[in-house]
Amino acid sequence: MGYIQDKINAKLPKAFDGKLSDAVRTFTGSREIAGEYDPETGSNTTTVTYSGRGVFGDYSTQEVDDQHIRRTDVKLSGVLQNELIMDDDQAPARPRVDDTIDGMLVVTVGQDPARATWKIQLRR
Repeated sequence: MGYIQDKINAKLPKAFDGKLSDAVRTFTGSREIAGEYDPETGSNTTTVTYSGRGVFGDYSTQEVDDQHIRRTDVKLSGVLQNELIMDDDQAPARPRVDDTIDGMLVVTVGQDPARATWKIQLRR
């Protein structure tokens, strides 16, 4: 990891636990992936889940264009990449478009320039 990424990974979790604790919320994400055929459900997909924490917020009126960003979209920012983990095996997770986070659809996923945090657009 780079110097800036190491600094962010060291300081932001402390801020999340301390000064920013009122703004930070935990969340659970999930996605369907191909798996073995289950005769009970008739499906060959399985659900994987991951969890993390971040800051949920609204988009400003200047950002809303009702095409790419809607008034009801939610901005999830400050999601530490080193804290976003798969729930079943504690491996690092990467959010993807079409995942579900707390019942909302993931529309876009981006990173900060230091590649330490995720920025996620959610749609209700």
